[in-house]
Amino acid sequence: MSASKDSIGRTITVAVLLCVVCSVVVSASAVLLKPKQVANKNLDRQTNILAAAGIATAGQDIPALFDQLIEKRFVDLRSGQYTEVDDPARYDARKAAKESDTGVALERGVDIASIKYQAKVMPVYLVKKQGGEGFDKLILPVHGYGLWSTLYGFLALEADLNTVVGFGFYSHAETPGLGGEVDNPNWKALWPGKQVYPAGSMVPALGLVKGNVNPASASAKHQVDGLAGATLTSNGVSNLVKFWMGENGYAPFLSNLKAGGA
Repeated sequence: MSASKDSIGRTITVAVLLCVVCSVVVSASAVLLKPKQVANKNLDRQTNILAAAGIATAGQDIPALFDQLIEKRFVDLRSGQYTEVDDPARYDARKAAKESDTGVALERGVDIASIKYQAKVMPVYLVKKQGGEGFDKLILPVHGYGLWSTLYGFLALEADLNTVVGFGFYSHAETPGLGGEVDNPNWKALWPGKQVYPAGSMVPALGLVKGNVNPASASAKHQVDGLAGATLTSNGVSNLVKFWMGENGYAPFLSNLKAGGA
């Protein structure tokens, strides 16, 4: 009598072969699609940087527009000076933050944005001044924890390094309809024209308030409407702005720029 074809050994062999084939297919797909994934990630980043700067992108060749208008530089946050990195095209501030030689662990009292680790060097983006030296706008990467997630975005400033041009997040996992309203165009439209710092100070005052801003208030230029029903996300946005625009973020760099240095 012949052995059964449904033996345990045959079943295991088929299962192993199936796993190997599937692994090869998945691995090959990941390798083949990686260049496209990287290109899409860069395109999304460029689109969000241009949007924060108030530059229209509809119908445009985004990479070409970005290269034409934007200059990418790197800043040593502690010295507030421009610096260089080994591989500018591949530099990843998120990864750098967690490496002992390129990042720092933040003490709890300092870490108001709840990010735990911070890269020593951050990229910044300058909107080139057409027909002259200098820049028209400055776009700064920022991030911090909200209710459920870390929010990653860009804050753009006018050449006075105080007036907000635009603010938006490109990655987060906040609750749709509540904290997720950081994506609402109406809320993002509240930011342009706001002031980060009070006159004569580099201590950031910009943040969200509970409810709506009173336009008659002397502090209105430093305030943005809070997100209804999303107190923790609102607090997170305020904290990340204050952290990144403060002494442990970009304030030393902005001070140097205002003094004609950096």
